Amino acid sequence: MKLTIALLAGDGIGPEVIDQAVKVSDAVAKKFNHEIEWQSALTGAAAIDAVGEPYPDETHEVCANADAVLFGAIGHPKFDNDPSAKVRPEQGLLKMRQKLGLFANVRPTFTFPSLIDKSPLKRERIEGTDLVFFRELTGGIYFGKRGREDNGDTAYDTCTYTRAEVQRIAKKGFEAAMKRSKRLCCVDKANVLESSRLWRETVQQMEKDYPEVEVSYEFVDAVAMRLVQWPKEYDVLITENMFGDILTDEASVISGSMGLMPSASVGSKVSLYEPIHGSYPQAAGKDIANPLATVLSAAMMFDDLGLAQEAQTIRDVVNKSLAEGMVTEDLADGGKAYKTSEVGDWLAKNI
Repeated sequence: MKLTIALLAGDGIGPEVIDQAVKVSDAVAKKFNHEIEWQSALTGAAAIDAVGEPYPDETHEVCANADAVLFGAIGHPKFDNDPSAKVRPEQGLLKMRQKLGLFANVRPTFTFPSLIDKSPLKRERIEGTDLVFFRELTGGIYFGKRGREDNGDTAYDTCTYTRAEVQRIAKKGFEAAMKRSKRLCCVDKANVLESSRLWRETVQQMEKDYPEVEVSYEFVDAVAMRLVQWPKEYDVLITENMFGDILTDEASVISGSMGLMPSASVGSKVSLYEPIHGSYPQAAGKDIANPLATVLSAAMMFDDLGLAQEAQTIRDVVNKSLAEGMVTEDLADGGKAYKTSEVGDWLAKNI
């Protein structure tokens, strides 16, 4: 099979971790007789510096015409520390999601047997955790009307959802639940927010189309508490944009490191695959960042392209690297720490 993959390295450690995912993907492609054509494009702060725009039209064309997009990270301190900046790297991410129609962020959370004791949570709490969030990605407060009043002393951000937006993300959640344990949790704040009442009402109406799925409804603050107390009680969770942004970062500590969890942003056409961590500018250029989340994002990409054996090959070699201590400094725990590039080389060689 010939694949065309858009490659958006982005900012900070993005280029370093992306390089390792490319090594691993190329090794898998060679093993299974595929051909990958990588098409690199600019985004984020790198794109602002080059052309003044965080998601240029040229980058969009590359992404729109690819079979999938493999993405690193966006963000730079020079923008974070300047509240008056008119153009920001993160605007590129929001624009990319909108223009590519990436309405569902898929964020799995699971544990690795060899790392179970590296989590800040107790073994008995988290062992066997295997859940997945479906976060709505192109609506809600991040895309609603916003502004300032009273000479700038009052600010407002508006959370808006349509029934159709809720239906399409809920459909993804129901379909995933049917393939897993047939349990779905709708996370909202329906006791306070009208937008959440629309979410709950819409999902309740959809229950009849999936009679085998057991659906629960929980307030976001309760889920935030229960997620670190009894994560194994959850399987598939669906929620709106901001709630999902917060809860998925909370869930990432279960595995023991943000450098371990992959994600996908899917739409009706092309999908994008990225690690859940940010650009980590303090580590940029030092060859110390953990590449495994990006490598596992590539595994998700192969899975969604219908190449399940290739995806499992990547997951197997990642588990082997963790079990044998081929890890970066965030997981070394006093033992030998390997460089980002060394981990990538080892993974590719073992494939």
